[in-house]
Amino acid sequence: MLNVLRGGLPAPTSNFQFLKSRGGLALSLFNFCRFVGPLVYLNYSTNILRKGTACIPAAEAGGFAPASSGGYPREFRGLRRYFGKTMRHQPVRFPVVILLALVSLAAVHACAPLTPTLDPTLALPPPDHSPTSTLQPTETPWAAISTATDRADPTPPPATDEHYVLSLADNGYQHLFIYSPQAIPLYRITNGTWDDITPAISPDGKQIAFSSRRNGYYDIYILDLENGEIRRITDSLSYDASPSWSPDGQWIVYETYENGNLDLRISSAVDPAQAPIQLTNDGFLDHSPAWSPQGRQVAFVSNRSGEDEIWLVQLDRAGADRLINASNLPLSSEDHPAWSGDGSRLAWSSAGGNSPSGIYTSDTTQPGSLPVYLGPGNYPDWSRSKDIIASQLNTPNDEYITAYSPTGLLTLPPVLMPGKLQGYSLGKLTFPSLLPASLQSASADPTPVWMPVLENSSSNLPPGRIGLEPLLGVQAPYPQLNDLTDESFAALRERLIRETGWDVLANLENAFTPLTSPPDPALGKDWIYTGRAFALNPVLINAGWVLTVREEMGEEVYWQVYLRPTAQDGSQGRPLKELPWDLNARYNLDSVAYDQGGRWMDNLPPGYWVNLTELASAYGWERLPALSNWRTYFKGTRFNQFAFTSGLDWERAMLEVYPPEVLTTPTAVNPPKLTPSRTPWGLQAPTITQTATPRPTFTPAP
Repeated sequence: MLNVLRGGLPAPTSNFQFLKSRGGLALSLFNFCRFVGPLVYLNYSTNILRKGTACIPAAEAGGFAPASSGGYPREFRGLRRYFGKTMRHQPVRFPVVILLALVSLAAVHACAPLTPTLDPTLALPPPDHSPTSTLQPTETPWAAISTATDRADPTPPPATDEHYVLSLADNGYQHLFIYSPQAIPLYRITNGTWDDITPAISPDGKQIAFSSRRNGYYDIYILDLENGEIRRITDSLSYDASPSWSPDGQWIVYETYENGNLDLRISSAVDPAQAPIQLTNDGFLDHSPAWSPQGRQVAFVSNRSGEDEIWLVQLDRAGADRLINASNLPLSSEDHPAWSGDGSRLAWSSAGGNSPSGIYTSDTTQPGSLPVYLGPGNYPDWSRSKDIIASQLNTPNDEYITAYSPTGLLTLPPVLMPGKLQGYSLGKLTFPSLLPASLQSASADPTPVWMPVLENSSSNLPPGRIGLEPLLGVQAPYPQLNDLTDESFAALRERLIRETGWDVLANLENAFTPLTSPPDPALGKDWIYTGRAFALNPVLINAGWVLTVREEMGEEVYWQVYLRPTAQDGSQGRPLKELPWDLNARYNLDSVAYDQGGRWMDNLPPGYWVNLTELASAYGWERLPALSNWRTYFKGTRFNQFAFTSGLDWERAMLEVYPPEVLTTPTAVNPPKLTPSRTPWGLQAPTITQTATPRPTFTPAP
């Protein structure tokens, strides 16, 4: 798609040369219609088109067409599928196309004779599976995203109106990056074998508050951009995250997990020795605070009404009347509030219910006013220096950053992120003339956590074929994986042992499965056959060590899989904020749960949990969608399957392991059957008649 967006449609001159070189009326007509047809009459009717998907008709006109194997590029395919699901093709006016084609062909044949020639068949060269020295960044649409160079750069990022500070998955961990779509590619400012999450830019733009596990537990830290120093604000075994600044930059409100519940606290940003102030402590789940620019209110998410909604706490009041329900969207789940620069409006994300899922805004100066829908997305952040609202867009295995105006106009087309996000902040940063040494050293690329290594089994195979390598210490029917993926599996397994304290990948339901094993129902093209997938043991979900959170994207269902770590002191995992889906409820003699394939849990499970889906994604393993029959067929949930696709479709992945003739299914030919011949008309069988027997006669005697 990048080629189409940058270079536009094929030039007419080259198109006619292509027609002339092919020859033949039918072939010319086919190729001409292929390029001209979509341009004659193509129109989409959807409100998503005005919000940043105007490139879709251009991409299709440039030769991109849907196919069973995914004809669109991976980034374009995800946006079209999950944010443009209401798009429909209008019928192409074929008579007009054929008429234009015939007229143009007549002109072509009049100008030069067509010589029918046959082009030699183009054979794809065998793929190059040799490992690279560094991980290559993924090219993304609309805005160039790259990783920092190997050499530290002392030059500060160029001045711009807005900066994004992103907590981005980087080499297996979450690190902080500075990014500006118009001026700055991704610039790493923290590094290490720990996670830095939920950043927040200070009001003056000189500091960044964030949560980090660099000391073994999640605490609040402040990064000073002028000198590169990092100060610790909280020091406890509790989980502290999601900081938000007071307007004067003297205080920070954040979420903390104690006694099996999330509550809000306020700590000094200038004197860590001051005791924190408990803002909420009433047994409800309170998280994701946002301090109003006017200083008198803090917006946060709470389930005190029975569902996740946006609430306001009045800092200048005491008692129960200080809490106000700000969202009032029944049967929906709200998350992550964000204030406008003047504090008069509030934005948040909403999912479920009778209203569209996405970003909403509300006028806080008019209590009781209805929220206004802006567009699709979640995790909004409202810039204080510029009246724009940033948003995060999620597809099953990719995440994008976009932005809206307060009226819902798209100000930033979706930009693909090269990793998973764990929070971001939008604002204007202030940099010194020379970046501090600590920021320069953090900008260097870290050593990759894993690299593919081809073993001897692959070198003895034909070009393009990859061998299978055994998984040591793994119990499975066939403990093998594709030679390009076994190193990633081993690195993920080792990381999960460190993060959870137990070996979840030591016992699998499946790894590689040969073609001689019949597939389960509706699982004909199962990634397990490619050697690029594995399936967790589903027994773990019965033992309570695995939880699943249901996510609906478009018309498909995906799962976030969480593992319970052995240490529940805050050193492993994070507390849950979303209700899990109980898959086993279908077996509890509940007719409603049986029909729905399970049910939402009544309460959040306490303790800390490790997100397996996010960690697997950092090592290249993607989750798969549930089958359409998952409610009645447990294996159809596919919550336990992860595939290392590397952008391949199932057929191409199979060709790495098997020769092409193995995948060829012969056409069945029915043998001839014996059928009775019909008696021709007009012919009748002879009728049997009785013939009289002659009576004996006597000869007279002489």
